[in-house]
Amino acid sequence: MGTAVISLFFTLLCVDIGYAKGNISTVDITVKGKVADAETGDGLPGVSVTVKGTAKGAITDVNGEFSIAVPDNKSILVFSYVGYTAQEVAVGGQTQLSIRLSSDSKTLSEVVVVGYGTAKKTDITGAVKSVKSEEFNKGIINSPEQLLQGKVAGVNVTSASGEPGSAQGITIRGPGGVRTGSTPLFVVDGLALDNSGTGGAMNPLTFLNPQDIESIDVLKDASATAIYGARGANGVVLITTKKGKAGSSSLNYSASVGISEIARALPVYTADEYRKAVPSVGGVLEDLKGNTDWQKEITRTAYTQNHNLTLGGGAGKLTYYASFGAQKQEGILKNNDLNRYTGRINVSQKFWEDRLNVDVNLNATFTNNSRPPIGSMLGNAISVNPTYPALDANGNPAVYPNLVNPLVSLKLEKDITKTNRLIGNISPSLKITKDLTYRLNYGIDNSNSVRDLESLPNAVPLQDGRLETIYTNNSNSLIENYLTFSHDWNSHSFTALAGHSYQKIFLQGRSSSINKFPISDIEPIYNPGLGQELTLANNKPSGYALKNELQSFFSRINYQFKDKYLLTATVRADGSSKFGANNKYGIFPSFAAGWRISEEKFMKSLPISNLKLRAGWGQTGNQEIPSKITQALFTSSVSASTSYPLNSTSVFPAGTTYTRLANPDIQWEVSSQSNIGLDFGFLNGALSGSIDYFNKVSNDILLEVIPSDPVQPAGTFWTNVHDMKIINKGLEIEVAYRQKTKSGLNYGVGGNVTFINNVVKNSPYSVIPSGSASGSGLTSATINGYISGEPIGTFFLKEFTGFDDKGLSTYRDVDGDGLVTDKDRIAAGSALPTMQYNFFGNIGYKGFDLIANFNGVRGNKIYDNTANSNFYKLRLSKGINTTPEAVQFANESTNNAAPVSTRFLKDGAFLRLNNLALGYNFNTRALGIDKYIPTLRLSVTGQNLFVITKYNGYDPEVNTDRTINGISSYGIDYLSYPKAKSIIFGLNVSF
Repeated sequence: MGTAVISLFFTLLCVDIGYAKGNISTVDITVKGKVADAETGDGLPGVSVTVKGTAKGAITDVNGEFSIAVPDNKSILVFSYVGYTAQEVAVGGQTQLSIRLSSDSKTLSEVVVVGYGTAKKTDITGAVKSVKSEEFNKGIINSPEQLLQGKVAGVNVTSASGEPGSAQGITIRGPGGVRTGSTPLFVVDGLALDNSGTGGAMNPLTFLNPQDIESIDVLKDASATAIYGARGANGVVLITTKKGKAGSSSLNYSASVGISEIARALPVYTADEYRKAVPSVGGVLEDLKGNTDWQKEITRTAYTQNHNLTLGGGAGKLTYYASFGAQKQEGILKNNDLNRYTGRINVSQKFWEDRLNVDVNLNATFTNNSRPPIGSMLGNAISVNPTYPALDANGNPAVYPNLVNPLVSLKLEKDITKTNRLIGNISPSLKITKDLTYRLNYGIDNSNSVRDLESLPNAVPLQDGRLETIYTNNSNSLIENYLTFSHDWNSHSFTALAGHSYQKIFLQGRSSSINKFPISDIEPIYNPGLGQELTLANNKPSGYALKNELQSFFSRINYQFKDKYLLTATVRADGSSKFGANNKYGIFPSFAAGWRISEEKFMKSLPISNLKLRAGWGQTGNQEIPSKITQALFTSSVSASTSYPLNSTSVFPAGTTYTRLANPDIQWEVSSQSNIGLDFGFLNGALSGSIDYFNKVSNDILLEVIPSDPVQPAGTFWTNVHDMKIINKGLEIEVAYRQKTKSGLNYGVGGNVTFINNVVKNSPYSVIPSGSASGSGLTSATINGYISGEPIGTFFLKEFTGFDDKGLSTYRDVDGDGLVTDKDRIAAGSALPTMQYNFFGNIGYKGFDLIANFNGVRGNKIYDNTANSNFYKLRLSKGINTTPEAVQFANESTNNAAPVSTRFLKDGAFLRLNNLALGYNFNTRALGIDKYIPTLRLSVTGQNLFVITKYNGYDPEVNTDRTINGISSYGIDYLSYPKAKSIIFGLNVSF
């Protein structure tokens, strides 16, 4: 009775407990042995060894050796390893085995994740790149983009700030919009994210623990991204998290400690240099006998701790993966801390004789981000007189009447954001027939955050105190249903996909504030009720709410003949609530073909392991624009432009006016892209790579424009500019060589390079300004501009030509009218690199391994707005600290101003050692601990160890957001958070 109850219980749970007749033995037999490569004879670490039909398993150590207990001599051992043909061996009476695994060309055709499914790499017809976890960048990582930097040709990742958790810029094959940005679509385990900020200044992808990621697949061309239709114009990044494996169980703990320091401080004058420099330009020196390095005062040696615990495995029909991660990271600026706690569980369960499979993925993240007043603190640190002491006689930050001690700002200003995010999906699939499978995918992504901006009340310097609180709530839900039909007959292979998707996104934010707090030990954040000023003039509540819905129908057909000739056709119809009533739906088709030349008979005698020609064309869309812009918008206010007096004594009544006209014709931006590619492999796959040429044309550009008719109720309106085009064309080359010798030495070298050309065509304006300048005297000045015939990110500036006989700046009179005005601005280069390159090298011997990753760009420029607003002779003559750049021109007058011009436009090319990692895998068998600790690894990693560049700012990889009316800016550096160089010590142990 008891056995029946137990059996019934497990049956109801749909868990295979693995009981089978003859599967229970009272005495186990221990079998030992070694698994090696059949060709080289080298031991293979990490080979899975399982007892067939049971959950018992083991993994080979670094020398390929294993030990496993089997129930009896009738047992069969299964040896499996990625890239090799699986082998089954009957134990019989053997207790010592020597196994040789052969390379499997079919297994070596790695599986790549594509939209709504997977495919073997050899079957791919589009431009797709898969990066596995072992290839990721090492170091202190906060978001998936950092893992990819330098790994994929055509993908440019810009760490625009050194702040922990800051946003990362990422473009795939160049930007294609003016108002719509260039961020690709991110899809995590089948759930498409909406890229909305989750509050504060953090990257929305910080919620994802990099340790949980199994692979990242980048879809680059339209034939690959068209399955995502309206959101595929900027490329698609598919993130797959780790899953458990049946037949084995693992418990893994990894920990790391990182030590970070500022990589490059700005070379402002030291106190001794300052004492000489100020009088040399005719300034009056104020010397308080101090010797203060203000940049050193606001920075620190920062420490990062990272702890991750993972559990994975499975038995029979159930597999699971669970993890917990904690990262506590200090920024190199004081009072800057990012704490992140993540939890994940991925479960897969099979039912109904394996016909029904249910996948569940759930991730929860809490982040606490504390930030100092970065901009003002950096601005003061590079300009304050270095002869002023930082601390007073009592050891407190010194207070001065004529300047702001950045340490005082550190003490009085706080910016704290706490964010909770829950993301998960359930994805059951049912095998209806042998060839037909139905899948449902339901996902949710909910986040909420509270951001407190706090200014503490203070007597000297006098400050009333203020608290502003911003609440953000994001909700994203997705439901998809799709059918997949696959059938093979004779030399033909056919797969068809058809489905429906509905996604709803709701964003809401609210803010409130209160002023004038009494000085006390209670901070405003803990008791806002102490504030004494609550007026609509200074503390009016604000908020917003946005909703967007997206309904889609999609299909794809894949056809193969003789495993040599490949065809793919895709079409997706997308309807979005963002667009006008006359253009709710867009159709996005694509076609691609492939020819596996290496499979032809005439190629068999050649030393070519893989040669495939690909060609494709497709269209994708971009809907990343503000919601509701197709609808009219009104405002009611009392002002000279919206009110009219009814008589001489009455108050002005509120007037209602249009601020936006309705436009039901607005539609998607459309990108048409063609791609020709060649994949190759030589020397039995040791040398491999690909070459791709692409041409991407974006049209129907979405812009907010000025009406041609001056008699309009609204000053601007949104529309598609049909004749305007943004073209990206380029060449991508990837090459890698990997070799393993009989002596146990393995090594690899490789890299990629992208040559890309971007140009704007047929713009309705002579220039669309973007990139506003900051600093004294620079307000309202612009730096970038979108100009016909020039790339996006072009710097549109007056050309600096030197100084006149009075020492004042001169500029080129382009139109020759005798006056230098804004009409004399020129296109002076672009922030977009024309060449991106990356290369790596790795070597391993016995338990040691060493890997180095480099990345760089060239052909781009940077506008140094920091130098423009701080480092010129006039500033130094007034006693404000500068760098030697301020006095590089001996004939410059101290009365000379420094307006925006090419004087501060600099070469942005660089080469960076992104990371250098050395690791050692202990031979736990030799240590006698392999039964308890199968793997033990120590590592040390250097991150951003050096950068070679002509740029003299904090770092050449920079892009301060200086957008104008939502028009994207590029390549501007203004008081950017300095980059850090780090050393990370790591431990990885499994049980």
